Amino acid sequence: MTTIDNNPAGLAELLRAERLTAVVDIGANPTDGYPPYYHMLQQRLCTVIGFEPQPAELAALIARKGDLETYLPYAVGDGSPGMLNVCQAPGMSSLLTPDPKALDCFPFYAHFGTVHRQVPVETRTLDSMTEIKALDYLKIDVQGSELSIFRNGRSLLANAICVQTEVSFVQLYQNQPGFGEIDSALRALGFIPHMIANVEKRMILPIQNANDRLAHINQILEGDMVYVRDFTRGDRMSVEQLKHLALVAHYVYGSFDLAGNCIYHLMNKGVLPNDSVSRYLKLIPVAAA
Repeated sequence: MTTIDNNPAGLAELLRAERLTAVVDIGANPTDGYPPYYHMLQQRLCTVIGFEPQPAELAALIARKGDLETYLPYAVGDGSPGMLNVCQAPGMSSLLTPDPKALDCFPFYAHFGTVHRQVPVETRTLDSMTEIKALDYLKIDVQGSELSIFRNGRSLLANAICVQTEVSFVQLYQNQPGFGEIDSALRALGFIPHMIANVEKRMILPIQNANDRLAHINQILEGDMVYVRDFTRGDRMSVEQLKHLALVAHYVYGSFDLAGNCIYHLMNKGVLPNDSVSRYLKLIPVAAA
């Protein structure tokens, strides 16, 4: 976890958003440790509605949740019946079917992607979720169903300010949308790429390191991309959108420049005092200033 500033609530006190930042987490099972919004949640700066259709993983989330978190058992998709393929590695379980030819190209992946059982599920669209009253920040990790979710969540995403999504550079599932399709869909919704939060690389068989299943040379498989509401058109964002984008940029990603840009736009709208950027600079590490 990155140390954000010496006064954890400093930016929140400066901005004074009307409500806590609304986080929606689709595929909430934290297979890679803490979720990216963990720091905000610990500081009680956000609420979380998470979706996890796998019963054991859902039970674990509910058992350790706090009062600002809600977890639901729905599979999010296009609203049609689906089949959840439960794989050897829980993080590879998907509504899509693993592609054996692709998996066979990478060490251990044929094993990780072995389907142990199939569970019929009724999917719900993002826009049909009455439990979601607001969506500012979407974190999504659903192993291939991202594009379907975006297409059926346009109403909620119209007001969102940030999306962290897994993108695939090599399709490990049958009919899996690639990076280009995800990028085009999010740009059409008014988002632009901000950063690559994580990149997964693997060796290509038959070359491998039998002692290190994570060993790699150059081949990229997938990554977590962060998209933000287009700040080059910051004047088109509402006051609350700018405030929540600043909060997420600051507390989740340490993107102090993006947060400062949002503060600048808020100053131009007459919402914040004219010295707000200089006040903000005092909150962040010297290196960022």
